[in-house]
Amino acid sequence: MYSKEIQVQNQVGLYARPATFFIQKANEFKSTILVEKEERKVNAKSLLGLLSLGITKGTVINIIADGSDELEAVSALIDLIASNFSE
Repeated sequence: MYSKEIQVQNQVGLYARPATFFIQKANEFKSTILVEKEERKVNAKSLLGLLSLGITKGTVINIIADGSDELEAVSALIDLIASNFSE
């Protein structure tokens, strides 16, 4: 299991388009991936789950992966968020 925290900095947070990009990237990996916000964890491959967290600009989230490609998965998702979803 591998996890890393990051602060979401893009204007709209993890809603609609950015959430879709996030899910598409998460689905490239075999590992189970979770997003945690304030003790609540959801499947990173679920749009409804991500939207239910209400992740806005400035929110700190923890990305947790467990599986054969967990390091690569967390790194790729952290990079995507750090790039502000290429906005």
